[in-house]
Amino acid sequence: MLITAANITLVVACALVDGDGRVLVAERPVDKNMAGLWEFPGGKVENGETPEAALIRELKEELSIDVTAACLAPLSFASHAYDDFHLLMPLYVCRKWDGQIAPLEGQNTQWLRPCDLFNLPMPQADKPLIAALRDAV
Repeated sequence: MLITAANITLVVACALVDGDGRVLVAERPVDKNMAGLWEFPGGKVENGETPEAALIRELKEELSIDVTAACLAPLSFASHAYDDFHLLMPLYVCRKWDGQIAPLEGQNTQWLRPCDLFNLPMPQADKPLIAALRDAV
């Protein structure tokens, strides 16, 4: 099946890694699609934005932290066909940020070791990224 550019949604995600090698995940709020599932922080890339700029913006909006592009290391990406769109999602790793993480959208967060992410209910697109993250952290 040929997928046209109009059907592709570009979303960027970040694995924030603390000094103990744990990764931050956030639970999707009840008022959003896929509510209750756990995901890596991030969001949609807006027109004219680079993935890095989108991730810097999203981390500030969602978690109140400041990240620079130099601290974002690309790790892997997900390509997943949902019923009404195709998601393309690069995953970056970030080990350094300024500020204290404070969820600004009312979402629950938790720090977990990468191997523990396999036990979480996550969106289908996020699941294949866990193994790459486990091997990298």
